[in-house]
Amino acid sequence: MDRPRSLEGFRYVGDKRSQLVYDLDEVSDESVIEELVASEQYLVFGPDNLAEARNRGYRPRAV
Repeated sequence: MDRPRSLEGFRYVGDKRSQLVYDLDEVSDESVIEELVASEQYLVFGPDNLAEARNRGYRPRAV
């Protein structure tokens, strides 16, 4: 997947509306991420890893 400019340099992105986290390296349906970026309801993590996303209450989601 070609990452949107606002997500360059990040692997994990969280959806604030559903508390789900997406792994951008594993995304097969790009429309989900495009909709998330358009909604501006996303969050990136620092450090950029799944453990940090889980620490903030986000659950992994495969698309």
